[in-house]
Amino acid sequence: AARETGALKEAKDKLEKRVEELTWRLDIEKHLRIDLEEAKGQEIAKLQNALQEMQVQLDEAHAAIIHEKEAAKLAIEQAPPSEVEELKKRIKDFEERCSEIEKENQARLKEAEEAQLKAAQLQETIERLELSLSNLESENQVLCQQSLVESKNEELSEEIKALKGQIANLESENEFLRSQEAAAAALEQKVHPEKIETDQEVAVVEQIQPRVIAVNMNAQIKSMDNGNQTEEEWHARKEPRAPVSYLTKQRSLTDRQQENHDALLKCLTEDKRFEKNRPAVSCIVYKALLHWRSFEAEKTHIFDKIIHAIRSSIESQEGINDLAYWLSTTSTLLFYLHCTLKASNTTKAVSRNRNSPATLFGKMAQGLRSSSMGMGISSGYSGMVDKPNEQSKVEAKYPAILFKQHLTAYVEKIYGMIRDSLKKEISPFLNLCIQAPRSIRTRSIRGSSRNIHSNIVAKQHALHMHWKSIVNKLDHALGILSDNYVPPMITRKIFSQVFSFMNVQLFNSLLLRRECCSFSNGEYLKAGLHELELWCLKATDQFAGSSWDELKHIRQAVGFLVLHQKTQKSLEEITTELCPVLSIPQIYRIGTMFWDDKYGAQGLSPEVISRMRVLMTEESINIPSNSFLLEVDSSIPFLMEEMFRSMSDIRLSDMNVDPPPILRQKSDFQFLLQQMDSDSQ
Repeated sequence: AARETGALKEAKDKLEKRVEELTWRLDIEKHLRIDLEEAKGQEIAKLQNALQEMQVQLDEAHAAIIHEKEAAKLAIEQAPPSEVEELKKRIKDFEERCSEIEKENQARLKEAEEAQLKAAQLQETIERLELSLSNLESENQVLCQQSLVESKNEELSEEIKALKGQIANLESENEFLRSQEAAAAALEQKVHPEKIETDQEVAVVEQIQPRVIAVNMNAQIKSMDNGNQTEEEWHARKEPRAPVSYLTKQRSLTDRQQENHDALLKCLTEDKRFEKNRPAVSCIVYKALLHWRSFEAEKTHIFDKIIHAIRSSIESQEGINDLAYWLSTTSTLLFYLHCTLKASNTTKAVSRNRNSPATLFGKMAQGLRSSSMGMGISSGYSGMVDKPNEQSKVEAKYPAILFKQHLTAYVEKIYGMIRDSLKKEISPFLNLCIQAPRSIRTRSIRGSSRNIHSNIVAKQHALHMHWKSIVNKLDHALGILSDNYVPPMITRKIFSQVFSFMNVQLFNSLLLRRECCSFSNGEYLKAGLHELELWCLKATDQFAGSSWDELKHIRQAVGFLVLHQKTQKSLEEITTELCPVLSIPQIYRIGTMFWDDKYGAQGLSPEVISRMRVLMTEESINIPSNSFLLEVDSSIPFLMEEMFRSMSDIRLSDMNVDPPPILRQKSDFQFLLQQMDSDSQ
C-alpha cells in the first residue's frame, strides 16, 4: 500500500510538472501570436501609408503633366521660333523625368506586392500557431483533469488499505469458524452417521462462501487499481454462479487479454508487408485498438507495450533500412490517430466526477462499468468508415493522448536518425570534393594520342569519382525511402536538409582554405555541382523538392571563382547579379583569397575591395573573424499538421489489409476478416 501511494504521488508530481510545462509553452505561444499580430498590423499600416503616398505622388505627377502640357501649348503658340526649340527641349526633358517617375512607381508597386505576400505568409504562420495553441490548450485541459483524478486516487488508496485490513480480519475469523465447524462435524458424525453427506456439503459451502467474498473484494480492489476489468466480469459478479467457475472465467479473460496483446505486438515487430502503398501493420494495429476501444480507456497498458516495441526495434539499428520502415509505420499510424481522436470534453468529465458516488463501492462500480475499454476483447467492430468529422471522432482519454505524443516524438526521432545517418555517410566524400586532386591539377599529359585519350578518360573519371560516390549514396537512400513508402513530404525534407548540410560544409571549407579559392578548383567544384543538379532532376520535385536551392551559397561562390574578367565587375554587379545571397564579408573573403592558377588573371579591382572595406567599417560590423561561416540547421523542418496535409489522399475507408497467419488463427481477431468480407460484398 505504501508503494502504491508513493507511485500515485510520483505520478501526480509528473502530471503537475507536465501541466506547468504545457502552461509555459502556452504562454510562449500566446506571446508569439501577439507579437506576430502586432508585426502584421504594423506591416499593413506601412503598406497602406506607402500606397497612399504613391497615389498622391501619382496624382500630382498627372496634374503636373497636364499643367505642363497646357503651358507648353500656350508658350508654343505665343513664343517666337527660337523659344519653340527651347520649349521642345524642355518637353523632352520633362518626358524623360515622367518615365523615370513611372519606373520608380513600378518599383514601389513591386515592393508593395512583395510586402503584401509577406503579410499573407505572416497570416498563415499565425493560423498555424493558433492551431497549435488550440491543441496545447486541449491537452492542457486533459492533463489538469488527470491530475484531479490522481489526487482522488490517493483518497481511494486510503480506503482500500482500510478495506484490506477488514478483509484480513474476516479471513482470520473464517479460519476460526472453520476449525469450530470441523470439531462439531466430527462430534455429529459419531452421534448421527446418516447426516454425514448432507452436513459435509453444507460445511463445504459455508467454508467456500466467506473465502469467495474475500476473493471478490480483492479482485474488485485490484480492478480499481488497474482499470482493466470488463463488462462481462462485472455481470459475472452480479449473477449467482458457482464461485469456482467465476474465478476460472476471470482468469481466462485476463489470459485472453494478454494473449491478444502479445499476438498484436508480435505482428507489429515481424509483419513488415506493404499493402496499398502503406505498411500493413499500421492498419492492423489501428483497427485492433479501435475495436478494443483502447482509445477510450482511462487506464491501459497496450500503448506502453507498443511504444516499447518500437523503441526496442529502432535503438539497435545502424543503417536506414529498418529506420525507413519504422518511419513509414509510425507516421501512418499517427495519421490514423489524427483522423480519429479528439481531446476529451473537460466539462463533461468534471460533471461526471461531481455526480459520481462518494462511497468506495460506488466508485468501484463506476470503475467496473468503464474498465472494459482497452481489455482486448470485444463483441463487435467499431471502426470508422471514412475520415470522420469532429462529431464522429473518438473522445480520447489521457493514455491515448499520451500515446499520440509518444508517436509524434518517435516520428521526429527516426527522421533525425535517418538524416544524420545519411550525413555521416556523405561527410567523408565532402572532404575529398572540396579540392581537386593535386595529381590531376599538376600532372601534364604526354605520349601517343591513344595514351593521351586514355589519360583524359582517367582524369575525368578521377575528377568525378568522389561526386559519383555522393550521388550513389543519395540514390541508395532514395531507393530505401521509396521502397518503404515513406511520405514524399518527409523524403523531401530529408534531402533538403542533407543538401543544406553539404552547402554549409563545402562553403565553409572554401572560405577557410585559400588553396581551394583557385580558378581550376572552381571548375572542379562546378563539375561536381552539376552532378548533384542532374540527380535532383532525375529524382523530380516529388522527392528532391528544394534540394538544389539549398546549395545557393556554394553555387554562387563557385560562379564567382570561374568568372572571367573580375576586374571589370563593379560591386553592384557582384552583389545584385552574381552573388545576391552572399554577404559583404563573405564576398570580401572570397575576393581577397582568390588566385588564378590557370590563366594568371587578376581578381577584383582594388576599388571594389576598398569599397567593401569602407562598407564593413561604416556599418560597424563588429563580428568575430569566423562570422562569415554558415551554421548547420539540425531542427525538425516541418510540423505534424504539414505531414497530415500531405497524407490527405489516405482514406480510413480504404484500409482493409490481409491479416498475417498469426492473427488469422485466433478467434479474437476475426473482426479483421469480417470487415474485409463485408467490404468485398
